[in-house]
Amino acid sequence: MNRIVCLVFVLAAAFSCRQPEKTESALDLSNLDLSVEPGQDFYKYATGGWMASHPLKPEYARYGTFNELTDNNEKRLKELFENLGSGTPVPGSEAQKIDDLYNMGLDSARLAQEGAAPLQRFLAEISAVQDSRTFAETVARMHSAAEFPFFMAYVSADMTDSDSHVLYISQSGLGMGDRDYYLDENNAALKDAYRQYVSRILSLAGIENADTAAMDVLEVEDAIARASWSSVELRDVRKSYNPISAKDLKSTYPHFDFGAWFRELGIQEPDRIIVGQPSYLAALDTLFSETDQSKLKTYLTAQFISEYSTMLGEDFYDANFDFFKKAMAGIKEKQPRWKRSLDVASSLLPEAVGKLYVEKYFPQSSKDTMVRMVSNIRAALGEHIDSLTWMTDSTKIVAKEKLEAITVKIGYPDKWKDYSSLIVNPTLAYMENVRNIRIWDMADNFSRLEKPVDKTEWLMSPQTVNAYYNPATNEICFPAAILQPPFFNPEADDAVNYGAIGVVISHEMTHGFDDQGRHFDKNGNMTDWWKPEDEEAFRQMTDILVAQFDSVSVLPGLKANGALCLGENIADQGGLRVAYTALQNTFADGRPADIDGFTAEQRFYLSYANIWAMNITDEEKARLTKLDVHSLGENRVNVTLRNLQTFFDAFGIKDGDAMFRPENERVVIW
Repeated sequence: MNRIVCLVFVLAAAFSCRQPEKTESALDLSNLDLSVEPGQDFYKYATGGWMASHPLKPEYARYGTFNELTDNNEKRLKELFENLGSGTPVPGSEAQKIDDLYNMGLDSARLAQEGAAPLQRFLAEISAVQDSRTFAETVARMHSAAEFPFFMAYVSADMTDSDSHVLYISQSGLGMGDRDYYLDENNAALKDAYRQYVSRILSLAGIENADTAAMDVLEVEDAIARASWSSVELRDVRKSYNPISAKDLKSTYPHFDFGAWFRELGIQEPDRIIVGQPSYLAALDTLFSETDQSKLKTYLTAQFISEYSTMLGEDFYDANFDFFKKAMAGIKEKQPRWKRSLDVASSLLPEAVGKLYVEKYFPQSSKDTMVRMVSNIRAALGEHIDSLTWMTDSTKIVAKEKLEAITVKIGYPDKWKDYSSLIVNPTLAYMENVRNIRIWDMADNFSRLEKPVDKTEWLMSPQTVNAYYNPATNEICFPAAILQPPFFNPEADDAVNYGAIGVVISHEMTHGFDDQGRHFDKNGNMTDWWKPEDEEAFRQMTDILVAQFDSVSVLPGLKANGALCLGENIADQGGLRVAYTALQNTFADGRPADIDGFTAEQRFYLSYANIWAMNITDEEKARLTKLDVHSLGENRVNVTLRNLQTFFDAFGIKDGDAMFRPENERVVIW
C-alpha cells in the first residue's frame, strides 16, 4: 500500500462523531476455521474458511480479498464500457477513446492478421543505428514511450524542494525485473526459461538466428544485473539522491551521448539532475564502451518486442504468458480477452475511466464517513506520538506538525486530467495506439520540468483497489474502489471498519514516519528533522523488526526479507496500534455489545486478518519475496500481531501458545 485542502482536526472534535451502534453481523463467520485455535495460528483461524471456499483459480498466481474487489470492479467497468459502445461516441471524446481502445484489444482476428507487422517500423529504427549518436537517439525515443532499456528517466518533485520538478535517472533494463534472477545460481532454471522466451519472441518477430541473438541479450542483461543495486539498497532514499548537472553528466559518463539523448527527447539540458545509482551509471558507461554495438541493438530489439508482446497476436501473448505468468508466477490459465483489454484501457486512460466509475459507484456518504474516520485516526496517531518513550520532546513537536499537515485525498480528484489532445486512432494497430498514449503521457511528464509541482494531482486512479502515502506531498490517498467491503462497509459496526479501512488509513499515515518517510518533513522535503538519539533508538527497534521477519520461512530454503519489507511492516504495526486506539476512543460514551459472540476487540482483529485472506502459488511466494516490499499476507497477520499485547488480551493468548511472543522479544515502534 503504498504514494490542496489540508484536513486538520482538533483533538476534542475527533471523538464526537460516534456512529449509531450496529448490532447486525458484518463479518462473514464462514471465513473462520474453528478447527484451529486463534492462539496457534491466527491467520488460519481467521481466514481458513475463506481459503477453503476460494480455491486458487488457474488464471491467478494469488487470489485474495484485493482480487475479489478487483473482479467486482472489472465487472462494473465492463458494463460501463459496453454501454459506451451501445451508442456512437462523439469523435474525440473520452468515451470514443475508451471505446476504441477497448474494442481494439478485443479484436483477436485483426491482431492475428497483423501478426508482427506493427513492430517492424520500430525495429527498423533500431536496426538503422550506426554510431553513438543514433544509438542514444534510439534509446531516447524508447524512453519517450516509457520503455526503459538501460536506465529510466522521468520528472518528479525534487526530494529536497518539493515545490519544484527535477529530472531523475535511475537503473532499469532487466527483463526479469530483479538482479537476483540473474546472479543467484538457484535461479538458473528460470534464467534459462527466460532465454528461451527471448528466443521465442525474436523468432516470432522475424529475427534471424534467434537462439544466438537471445544469448547476446542475456550477456547484456547479465552485465546490467551485476551493476544493479539490490532491492534493499534501492530503499535508501538518501543514497539514491545524487544531484549532478547535465554538463557533468555528459563528462562523467562519456560513452553514452547524453547530448543527443536530451535533444531527441526535446529537453533543454537542465542544471540539476538526480542520479539514483551513480555506480550503476558508471558500470553502464563501461558496458557501452566495451560491448559490440550489434549486441546492444539486439538487446534493444528484445526489450521492445517484449514490451508489446501482450498487444499483438495470441502467439506473442502466449510466449509472454508462458514465461512471466506460468514459469515465474505459477499461473496455469490465461485471463479472458475482455479482462486484458479492459485493464489496458483502464491503466492508460485512468482518470477518463475513473470519471465514469465514480459517477455511478461512489456515493458522497462514503466520502463523508471516511473524512470522519481520518479525523479520529489522525488524533489517535497524535496520542501515540505524545506517549513515545524513545523519542525526544523536540522531535515529537515536529512529528506532530507533520501529522497535522498530512493532506487527505478520498475517492477521486477534484480536478480531472485533460485528455483532449490525446488521439486514439482505430485505423492504427492496437500496439501503435498503446505506444502513442504512452508517448503522450511521457511528453506530459517531461514538460513538467518547466512547471511548479501540482500537489492536487493523484498518483492512483479512482478505480484502483489500493491506497498510498506520498512523502513528496505528505499526503494519503484512498481511491473510491477500495471503499467497499471487506475494507469499508457503511453498514458495519465500528470495530469491523476500524479493523479494515481504519488500519489502512493509519497504515498510510504511519508511512510518513517509517524508515523512508521519516526523512521527509511536513512540506515533503528530505531533511534531517530527527535528533541523533531518536535515529539511533529508531534503528535499534527496526533491527528487531527486521530480524523477526527474517526468521520466517516462506518456502523450504527461502526466508522472508525483513529489510526489503521494513517500511510496510512498520506501517502495518503502526496502522494496527493507531486504529485500535481510535476505535477505543469511539467507546467514550459506552462499550458496544458483543456481536456473534465476539467482542469489539476480537472483531477488530478478525476484520484485519480478513483483508489479507489469500491463496497463492509457491512460485508467486518466491517471486514476491524477491521483489515485493510488502510481506506475504500470512506474515502481515501472524508476525505483526505477535508484538501486540492488546491482541493477546482479546483472544486470551498466553505463554505456551504458538502466537505468543514474550514481552522482552516484542518491538513496538509507533
